[in-house]
Amino acid sequence: MPQIKKLLIANRGEIALRIHRACHEMGIKTVAVHSTADADAMHVRLADEAICIGPPSAADSYLNIPNIISAAEISGADAIHPGYGFLSENAQFAEIVELHNILFVGPKPEHIRTMGDKVQAKRTAGALGLPLVPGSDGAISDIAEAKRIAESIGYPVIIKAASGGGGRGMKVVNDPEDLETQMQQAGSEAKAAFGDATVYMEKYLGNPRHIEFQIFGDGEGNAIHLGERDCSLQRRHQKVLEEAPSPIITAEERERMGGIVAKAMADMGYRGAGTIEFLWEAGEFYFIEMNTRLQVEHPVTEMITGLDLVREQIRVAEGHPLTLRQEDVQFRGHAIECRINAEDPRTFAPSPGLVKVYHAPGGMHVRVDSGLYAGYRVPPYYDSMIAKLIVYGTTRQGALRRLRRALEEMVIEGVTTTIPLHRALLDDPEFQEGAYTIKWLEEWLAKQGA
Repeated sequence: MPQIKKLLIANRGEIALRIHRACHEMGIKTVAVHSTADADAMHVRLADEAICIGPPSAADSYLNIPNIISAAEISGADAIHPGYGFLSENAQFAEIVELHNILFVGPKPEHIRTMGDKVQAKRTAGALGLPLVPGSDGAISDIAEAKRIAESIGYPVIIKAASGGGGRGMKVVNDPEDLETQMQQAGSEAKAAFGDATVYMEKYLGNPRHIEFQIFGDGEGNAIHLGERDCSLQRRHQKVLEEAPSPIITAEERERMGGIVAKAMADMGYRGAGTIEFLWEAGEFYFIEMNTRLQVEHPVTEMITGLDLVREQIRVAEGHPLTLRQEDVQFRGHAIECRINAEDPRTFAPSPGLVKVYHAPGGMHVRVDSGLYAGYRVPPYYDSMIAKLIVYGTTRQGALRRLRRALEEMVIEGVTTTIPLHRALLDDPEFQEGAYTIKWLEEWLAKQGA
């Protein structure tokens, strides 16, 4: 059974720092890779070794597979953790890592490839017994076929890109007269964004919630679920705040759906961390996609289960069995995560620049995942998320009170952030009651004049 002695972190920002900390607690040395723009990043400063892999552009650095593999070979790293984003769901990267006799801390390449193709993922999910949104069995290109499917499932329908996400290549069609035009536009957007014009069709759900289940497999036919997260607070398909457990999922629903997703991943022989995402409406779950990686919002699951997901990823990559059996998993209390972005809280325009003052909140059950420090310059080249504020409470109301206090304590000066947005959300009665859906935040922002 291989034991990781030195791990290269193929990422940046807070997730790179998160992985570094888990490694050091396990006695594993770390190698940070970085672009020239990230030379002063916190994870670069703290890692045992640091190697520059290119200029600021992600395509020339964090997505540059030859440079990352070279850095691993030069440093003698025996494992690579991809974090999230960048190359984390690139099956070719996972294959290349393994071809170089380096452990890939993530799923098997074939599972990354299968679940990265939305059409194949939906087909696989259905075969594994996961409930699906009614729609096309696969890709659609023929307009006559598209019209037949749309009429059978009923309008409105949604056209989606088979590759990628983030709302690109996605069109809602309310009227049969618009179907052909919207299909063409979705295909063109998908081609421009992902290099693949393939699209498929689903029934468009009116006002659902976004519920996802965290799963873990050992690659040997054993898998568990770690409960659900509610990620319904979204703007332009981007998550803003997440909580676990969901305010609307019952213990019975959790046990039933958790059992279904865990069995599906066991049958698949899945290895490592993964997330099965669903739309939930009127008591029914509908599979959307699977993310074959660690999620940004993984800390809320850690808070309510007590399991270190990065540590577990590393242990599974080394060939160890899962730390917990399903009957050992206990859910306690409530956790909420706010994504703090370097953006204007009203216009959402990016706000890179020099952080002049930084003070992180503290106290019991308050966690901040961030690479910020006073004097750090937030670069303009990458995602604008600069911190995650996570709080835990024995009840949801207790967690909300703690979150309000933590947001009041948090100080970031020099760049504009979305902290005021989160403070305003906490004051809204509907949010306090947990009565929100995936459309709620955009409607709320429209009322605020944002």
